[in-house]
Amino acid sequence: MYKSCGRTIQVTKTRTVKVGNVKIGGDNPLALIAGPCVIESRKQCLALAKRLARLAQAERIPFIFKASYDKANRSALNSFRGPGLARGLEILSEVKAACSVPVMTDVHHEAEVPLAAGVADILQCPAFLCRQTDLILALGHSGKPVNIKKGQFLAPGDVGNILAKLESTGNRQIILTERGVSFGYNNLVADMRSLALMRAFGYPVVFDASHSVQLPGAAGASSGGDGALSGALARSAVAAGCDAVFIETHLNPAKALCDRDTQMPLRQLKSLWCLLRRIDKLVRE
Repeated sequence: MYKSCGRTIQVTKTRTVKVGNVKIGGDNPLALIAGPCVIESRKQCLALAKRLARLAQAERIPFIFKASYDKANRSALNSFRGPGLARGLEILSEVKAACSVPVMTDVHHEAEVPLAAGVADILQCPAFLCRQTDLILALGHSGKPVNIKKGQFLAPGDVGNILAKLESTGNRQIILTERGVSFGYNNLVADMRSLALMRAFGYPVVFDASHSVQLPGAAGASSGGDGALSGALARSAVAAGCDAVFIETHLNPAKALCDRDTQMPLRQLKSLWCLLRRIDKLVRE
């Protein structure tokens, strides 16, 4: 327990949220949410998902596969957005069947929620949309677990208003994700205090190591970033205390059609995860 801005913050064990066969929060071990920024093709998505599933099985990692069927908030008009709702959900359904892992995807509009909920095990509200009341309520009414990415423009305490909207639907299967906060122009900073402040609400908290090193709009028609720093931030977040880590990964980030500067090469993920698991164990002890 400690004081922050005149408030007493109680850092307690978070509730457990079950996503498919993965449990996040509570006394459960650190979980991994990983996958490409966007589905680039069926072949690309399945190949990466199978590699990740094999890694998760070999290392006994509680794992959720994440990929977006549409990235509606790209910087430029001609930026690659993905295969779209119908085709993207077909591919995610194939991933579930082929890899036996739960999947998560972004939803940008309330009309998409019922279709996405028919495939995805957990629905994600993008950071830019986290204050859109109709979308939040539709996600809550879906009955599926919901991941709220805290907007880059919000303080950790502001998440309470989003939680109140979701809780009004009766849905308590909620996780919260920290993805950095705006710090001047074209820059973000990851404030590790945010993890403790959001965990005080009692819901599991995820640290997004990929988007926290993003430089929004810094490349002109797209966002830049420094993916080499994502591992350092992930280690810091696990040491500070979080329930899962979110890492966007790619077989060849230099050729990625979205967020190429922040996606982690898949070959680096195993060694990072082994270190994160050791830090998590030490923190829990």
